[in-house]
Amino acid sequence: MRDFATLKFFDRFKWVFEKMGIHYSLMRKILQIKLTMDRRRVPTIFNQSSSKADQNDQNHFLKSLGLYAFLGLFLIPFIIMGDQYLFQMSLLFGIMMFIVMTSMISDFSTVLLDVRDRTILSTKPVDRKTISAAKVLHIGVYLFLVTFAIVGVPLLVSLFTKGIGFVFLFVLEIILVDIFIVVLTAFLYLFILRFFDGEKLKDIINYVQIGLSISLIIGYQLLVRSFEFVDVDIQFTPEWWHIFLPPIWFAAPFEVWMGGNRDDLLLFYLALAFILPIIALMIYIKLMPAFEQLLQKLNEHNEQKGPQKMRMAGLLKLICYTKEERVFFRFASHMLSKEREFRLKVYPSLGLALVIPFIFLFNELQDKSLEEVAAGNFYLSIYFSSIMVPTAVFMLKYSGTYKGAWIYKILPVKDFRYLYKGILKAFIIKLHLPLYLLVSAIFLWIYGGSILLDILAVFLSSCLYTAICFTLIKGTLPFSEPFEAAQQNMGWKTIPYLFLLAGFWLIHLFVLKVPFGVLLYILILFITNLLVWRKVVN
Repeated sequence: MRDFATLKFFDRFKWVFEKMGIHYSLMRKILQIKLTMDRRRVPTIFNQSSSKADQNDQNHFLKSLGLYAFLGLFLIPFIIMGDQYLFQMSLLFGIMMFIVMTSMISDFSTVLLDVRDRTILSTKPVDRKTISAAKVLHIGVYLFLVTFAIVGVPLLVSLFTKGIGFVFLFVLEIILVDIFIVVLTAFLYLFILRFFDGEKLKDIINYVQIGLSISLIIGYQLLVRSFEFVDVDIQFTPEWWHIFLPPIWFAAPFEVWMGGNRDDLLLFYLALAFILPIIALMIYIKLMPAFEQLLQKLNEHNEQKGPQKMRMAGLLKLICYTKEERVFFRFASHMLSKEREFRLKVYPSLGLALVIPFIFLFNELQDKSLEEVAAGNFYLSIYFSSIMVPTAVFMLKYSGTYKGAWIYKILPVKDFRYLYKGILKAFIIKLHLPLYLLVSAIFLWIYGGSILLDILAVFLSSCLYTAICFTLIKGTLPFSEPFEAAQQNMGWKTIPYLFLLAGFWLIHLFVLKVPFGVLLYILILFITNLLVWRKVVN
């Protein structure tokens, strides 16, 4: 095995570990194995690599660090743009925390939730302190490399533009941010582990990833709106809810020390930035034995119940006209709701589609009252709830259990158009419709029942849009290819379909000006859906 540079660095402090009662040679060997396994693990950002041939014998982790370093270049303008430290550093730490925490949630869970140590090593003559030390150092190495890749170049730039004092404070704040992120993630998993176990926990972690994506998007919007631009100045008005925005905590020391602002609230944020991560770390260390014990729940595999029978059999017959189509609808419904890897790749885009319409609505409310917004036609932003359709439909041909696709060959089915229709209808009913109904309910509350026909027209447009997006996977059996085969240019393939969605929005905007235009538009969409679903989905 390779002798990593990080291990040689730890060798210099061998005496420190031995003085702490840690068997250093054993800990070093465990850590070496962990780092070797890291080289073989494909990070989430490279899950879309085109072929497994490209993945053989490559250090994917180092490749991902290169991408993180590129993302870190976007932090440089926030350092050199001026001396509005609270604004600049709040945005910088917000972006940094987004990148690091997203990396942790997507790839770092395998490190933090690793139960192989206790499973394999607990039966060997290795004490618990040595095992725990190896795990802590593994976490530290991973987090240091990711963080340094992101902030390495910005740190160098700040040295020449802001001076050594700024760099010293910046490094200290980065350490505190990393501690805060690790402990926050650990507490999150600890809370989940306390109430759930086994497969259910793994499912919940998927939903946590989705919730994190949504909350980070919302948090970024709130963070930007904490500041007001007045001419060329940026003014900050403290509010009580800023306490829930950690980037402002970590930006406060720069404003106090470098900017000379001694506002009481800023001093309170400064105290939170320095004290809270340390207190949280102490609590985490104290709870680590309980956390390690709860991690054993990941080895528990409860028998999963079989798919529940469809309670709305009558509605299913209305949606799917043939028996074969209903069978494939049930099959697709089970795959969409049970396959964890599919949810991990597709559900975050559902969360994004849920949030985007309200971000645009919130922007309108910045300059207008609710009554003024309700008097307009801004409710057409509901079209953005379909922005995830091309990506989701494209991913329908991939599966973590793609080897089971042989079953298509032995099925007594000659016409696979029923398979495609069942799959697409399951996607609409199971994934798109619940999201659409939630967004529609909120828009109905704002605009009233007068937009009911418009909401129906948008839904029919989304059904037609889904059928058209089927051309992305036409000729490929659903769930029949590995996720590793997803093309890197998937984004380029879906971009033209986004322009098509904008076309539906423009048409709807036009028919609003025509007497009874919406009713006529609904009739046209209904007929077009019947024709397109019959001709395209086959």
